[in-house]
Amino acid sequence: MQASESTGRLAGKVALVFGAGCVGPGWGNGRAITVRFAQEGATVIAVDNRPESLPETLERAGTSRGRIETKICDVLDEKQVAELVRDAHQRHGRIDILINNVGGPISGGPTALSQADWQKQLDLNLTSVFTTCQHVLPIMQEQGGGAVVNVSSTSAIRWTGAAQVGYAAAKAGVMQFGRVVGVELAAKGVRINTVLPGQLHTPLVDAFLARQQSSGDVEALLQRRRKRIPMLVEGDGRDTANAVLFLASDEARFITGTELVVDGGMSARCD
Repeated sequence: MQASESTGRLAGKVALVFGAGCVGPGWGNGRAITVRFAQEGATVIAVDNRPESLPETLERAGTSRGRIETKICDVLDEKQVAELVRDAHQRHGRIDILINNVGGPISGGPTALSQADWQKQLDLNLTSVFTTCQHVLPIMQEQGGGAVVNVSSTSAIRWTGAAQVGYAAAKAGVMQFGRVVGVELAAKGVRINTVLPGQLHTPLVDAFLARQQSSGDVEALLQRRRKRIPMLVEGDGRDTANAVLFLASDEARFITGTELVVDGGMSARCD
């Protein structure tokens, strides 16, 4: 991440980040969020289900790595989530921020996607959000406040160039989840917002495109993706992280139940 002077925007906060690793080297959303939060003074509990993905997260945090605790948890296992949240609360006395960044697409429309893969998409991209919130939100209500930021996708609001109906439907559910629960808990000091990244260049995208391209010409596919973006460049996980940071910070104290789109203007196009 480009060096910047920390303003301590999250000093004294305890943040729980689900999906803090990455499928490969580079700036994935969760990795960048974890590093950015640590740079801004938060104690970050960085959670992933792949132990091998977390060392690079720590490495990229540099001098801020001491603020990051790594934990292994399968967010699809409700008992593991409950135990992890309970442990974090007992050790730190509070949880101020919850980030849900777990997810990933499976290709296919309704005639191609199997029932099993449809259910997997709902579980991974939507039920995971419900599960973590089910265990963290009571803590936030009891302590008098907190901020939840869920990472959805512009697939939730428009066609983005690929048939992936399970992913799109689940990510739309994440968006509506934030609106409904954000209103429900607003008077209790708990804010819930959603970030919708567009066609960013992340390790997950590299892996996905490589699976789709039999010839292995990933760069050609990336160039076609860039042409869809009015700014003609792709962002990466750091752009998502900065949006999440704003919504998680006290600077967004009067913002809840809404979405922030991070896509270089792509979703605003009419073609």
